[in-house]
Amino acid sequence: MLEHELFSVLENTADAAFVVDEQGITRSWNRGAEKLFGLRASEVVDQPCAGLFHGKSPLGSPVCTEHCSVIECAVKHREITNYDLEVDGRAGETRWVNISIMVFREDRNGRTLVVHLARDISEQKKKEFLTEKFVQLAKEIASQSDDINLAPASPLTEQERRILRSLAQGQDPAHLAKELGISPRTLRNHLHHVNQKLRTKNRLEAVMQATRRGLI
Repeated sequence: MLEHELFSVLENTADAAFVVDEQGITRSWNRGAEKLFGLRASEVVDQPCAGLFHGKSPLGSPVCTEHCSVIECAVKHREITNYDLEVDGRAGETRWVNISIMVFREDRNGRTLVVHLARDISEQKKKEFLTEKFVQLAKEIASQSDDINLAPASPLTEQERRILRSLAQGQDPAHLAKELGISPRTLRNHLHHVNQKLRTKNRLEAVMQATRRGLI
């Protein structure tokens, strides 16, 4: 596929897509990328990719640098898996995107073009962060209450224990319901019964109480 044909195909896709050459220069930036990143093609094309949004990994280490490991892998024919990237937006806000890579090589001149397909996963990352905080808080509360004598509580079923164990490990309720083969409504009913048995008000308190009682 010729370069201009590739750019034309990407321009007409709804996905955010941009192309970088083996020198790290942005060669194409479609409308989806303009919408996702808040940068116009005229501001980006022919500019080094590394300085566009200062991408960082989930561990906080720089990914978008002058010596790009993604481009290096593409040039050396190494496999590139999709990856999450924290990027800076135009207004100073940060967002999370998941990047998939496609590599195109022009036989005529041996040139390598690296296509980046991006999708916004900011909401997913926000939920993961809140779940992590939920688990940390439950563990902290439970560890600070080891010397408290608790009144007896009604026994939990094995399904209820399994649900609380999964929540304590950071499982997302929607994914948990799917894993258990039940509807989100049924999962809520289970949690309602757990709260009644443990005399708690929400799932955070239920996980905390079950941990303190050694039930999970």
